[in-house]
Amino acid sequence: MPVPPVVTVFRSRLRDEHDGYEETAVEMESAARAVPGFVDFKTFAAADGERVSIVVFDSWESHGAWRDDPRHRAAQRRGRADWYREYLIQVCDLADEHRFSGCD
Repeated sequence: MPVPPVVTVFRSRLRDEHDGYEETAVEMESAARAVPGFVDFKTFAAADGERVSIVVFDSWESHGAWRDDPRHRAAQRRGRADWYREYLIQVCDLADEHRFSGCD
């Protein structure tokens, strides 16, 4: 039986002033993509200002490597101090998946 992927849902709202955030976000996505076991990283922004990132790794081990990366930890500290008004992180095993691909 294959190990289910680990899915992180990161919901956040930025402060009005968040200098340096965009550059660091790009760097962190690039660093996450370089972790062995990386599967996917997508970020979306809603009209009301909420941002949602969905990050998928193939195992808890690869997720932990990303979570504990020193650059990521430093970005987390800066995020709490300087950029985020609020956030919610949910990390879970993928329990089920269904796909549809329409025909042209």
